[in-house]
Amino acid sequence: MGEVRVPAEALYGAQTQRAVENFPISRLRFQRPLIRALGLIKSAAAQTNAELGQFPVDVAGAIEHACEEVIAGDHDSHFVVDVFQTGSGTSTNMNANEVIAHRATDLLSRAGLRVHPNDDVNRSQSSNDVIPTAIHVAAAEEVRRELMIVMAHFDEALRQKAGQFDSIIKIGRTHLQDAVPMRLGQEFGGYARQVEASIERVHSALDGIYELPLGGTAVGTGLHVPRGFAAAAIRKITTRTRLPFREAQNHFEAQAARDAVCFLSGALRTYAVALTKIANDIRWLASGPRCGLGEIELPAMQPGSSIMPGKVNPVIAESALMVCAQVIGYDATIAWCCAAGNFEMNTMMPLMAYDLLEAISLLTTTTRNFHLKLVDGIEAVAARATGFVEQSLAMATALVPEIGYDKAAAVAKDAYATGRTIREVARERSGIPEERLNRLLDPATQAG
Repeated sequence: MGEVRVPAEALYGAQTQRAVENFPISRLRFQRPLIRALGLIKSAAAQTNAELGQFPVDVAGAIEHACEEVIAGDHDSHFVVDVFQTGSGTSTNMNANEVIAHRATDLLSRAGLRVHPNDDVNRSQSSNDVIPTAIHVAAAEEVRRELMIVMAHFDEALRQKAGQFDSIIKIGRTHLQDAVPMRLGQEFGGYARQVEASIERVHSALDGIYELPLGGTAVGTGLHVPRGFAAAAIRKITTRTRLPFREAQNHFEAQAARDAVCFLSGALRTYAVALTKIANDIRWLASGPRCGLGEIELPAMQPGSSIMPGKVNPVIAESALMVCAQVIGYDATIAWCCAAGNFEMNTMMPLMAYDLLEAISLLTTTTRNFHLKLVDGIEAVAARATGFVEQSLAMATALVPEIGYDKAAAVAKDAYATGRTIREVARERSGIPEERLNRLLDPATQAG
């Protein structure tokens, strides 16, 4: 293919440099979790190959040492290939192979040994099984060790608010119109359950992610892989990560399709949808403070206007809404990428990997931010919340068992026309005794 000039200080080699020159597309490079995952895979492969007699122990040791440096992030600046590259991720796999081989060769220089990126670091592997394995390992680690933890804390914070606000009666709303009374705590309890259900969905989606294609090599047949390699290497990854990875049930499915990634992305999208609902509700409940709903008060984080003095906006909620929009967009891209499998492999793996890890990272950071900078500081404006209840025409619903739907509707229409409360009109025209009327219109009884 002709001469290629590699920077003297680079740890990578000619194949990586060709990719750099072939793909001057964006400023996007793979994130730390994927590079770490590649280091874990290459280390497990080197140990297993040595155990199976594929190359000398000292070569394996040098590769493992170099892999540890990659795992630690010591050489991230040498992972230079654009995300928009060959669809198999071969360029990034070779980037890892070359960096590790270079460092391992340095370590063995006194012995006069040279570690080859293909023959040694990539032994018993192919880009076609390494890259999807790296996607699964990186995603699982980030979800289990970051996202699910902050989601659980967020869930607990919402439950604490639900308990704190349990005694506050407010008006419910359906179709953005007044509905029957409820407790502010019940509303926040609903938000908590949304988060809890999202955790359950993400956890369920991880089951497919725990299946690893490693050992299938080029098309799933396991060409050039010694017997027992995949199971042994995956056990090492499992031990290192403390996550329940297992060998793919069917290597052809595991390499030809990326359905597990699509499923996980869908669970992340669903959480983004839930978070959108929660963030929008909270900023609506806090709208005002004098000319909106104003039933809750949010922490004041920063001035809200360059021209209107004293204005404070729900900025934390707004930032979360933008993250949710981005994650939903990532999911659309990931679904499209996952659909791009042709015969024995998918050809959009780098982009799906990048977007999946970005989605996980953004949801992690915004969930933490939303919890700590917004939810923890929410206070109820109890007088305003309860004040709306008496004014609501939906209070007529409590009269239905006593006087029927039609008469109750007539009370509501009269109250609306005259600007009076349901209690005032019902006292005048329903015929219900005062004591009974007060029991029926007790909002606490209606809220349950």
